[in-house]
This record gives sequence, C-alpha cells and structure tokens, in this order.
Amino acid sequence: MTDKPKRQGAGMRLRNYFLTGLIIVAPLAITAYLTWSFILWVDGWVKPYIPSAYNPETYLPFSVPGFGLLTALLLITIIGFMTANLVGRSILAFGESLLDRMPLVRSLYKGLKQIFQTVLAEQSSSFKQAGLIQYPRVGLWSIVFIATSTKGEVDHKLPAEESISVFLPTTPNPTSGFLLFVPRKDVIILDMSVEEAAKMVISAGLVSPDYPKTLPVKSEPETNTAA
Repeated sequence: MTDKPKRQGAGMRLRNYFLTGLIIVAPLAITAYLTWSFILWVDGWVKPYIPSAYNPETYLPFSVPGFGLLTALLLITIIGFMTANLVGRSILAFGESLLDRMPLVRSLYKGLKQIFQTVLAEQSSSFKQAGLIQYPRVGLWSIVFIATSTKGEVDHKLPAEESISVFLPTTPNPTSGFLLFVPRKDVIILDMSVEEAAKMVISAGLVSPDYPKTLPVKSEPETNTAA
C-alpha cells in the first residue's frame, strides 16, 4: 500500500496564499513608493524656481506631479546641448577656472566630476561585468563588480603585469564595499549580468539567476550485428 499525500489544512493554504501575494505585491509597492518619493523630491526642488506663467498649476485647480522632474530633465538636456559648442565650452571653462580658486570647493567639484565622467561616459565599461575573486582568503570566493583597468601610479607600482580595479559589495547593502586592485588572471568573469549579481548579493545568495548547462549527449555504444 502507498501512503496518500497529506492534504494541507486551510490555515496552511491561507499562509501560502499570503506569502505568494506578498512576494508579488511587496516589490511593486516598494518600487512605486520609491519612484513616487523621488518625483516629489525633485518637484519640491524645481517647482519653486519655475515662473508662474509657465507653471501649469497656476491655471489648474490641482497639482501636476512630475512637472518639476520633466523640467529638470529638459534643462539638463539644454545645458548639455549648449556646452557642446565652442561658446558653451568657453563659458564652462571660465566657470571651472573660478572654482579652481576656491580651495575646498575645487576638490569637491573635481572629485564629483571625475566620478560622473567615469560612470556615465558612453565609452566606459564600468560595472558592466561581474566576477569572482578569492576573498578574504584563498579558498573563499566573493562576487565583485568589474570597474576598469587599473591606471596611474597604482598600476605602475603593482607587481602584477595587468591589474583591474574591482568593487566588492557588502551584503545586504551593495552600495558599500571595498575597492580592490586584483591581477586580471585571478578574476573569474561571470556570465550573469551585474543586476543579477547585485540581486544575489542583496539576498545573501537566496536569489540566484538560472544557469542552464548544456551537457554533451552520450552516444549509445555501437552493437555489432554480425550475421
């Protein structure tokens, strides 16, 4: 005789339904909340500087959320267009020369500018690959994000022939971590995307991307059919 599988009780089924619904609703609710909060934050900064004649809320009996964000995006695009020509570059160079005369502001501005240029440059390959390195000791492996090839004095003084700069994130907060300079030969490049690697770090390994493995098909041994 075979034992029949036990049916789940009503309480267990309700619990499973709740957890399933929570998995679906919680990410959507958190994403919507963060997006809405960001829109309102930008609106709070930009809207006070918009002239009343160009603000639709002057003519409408209700507020228009997101208008400040759209205005900010438009202004940033216009500034980028203006600085793409000779006149704009000359004005920008003059402004940066003024900042160079301010000791504290100069260091802050140059540091932030270098970070944004590195991260947002179209030619940059920063954080487009994830990898594995042995850290904090041999035999233990950690996920890292590939930043760029090591440059400057650090690259010149490192004993390795070719080194790369990697960012080692912490769990469950991947925005904090360590900058490491690792020989390229010691880094195993992963097929998963940076987003998938970040999810794995945040979830402490509970969320892992699918990795289909194609196994070679074993051929059946030939049988001799001798007459």
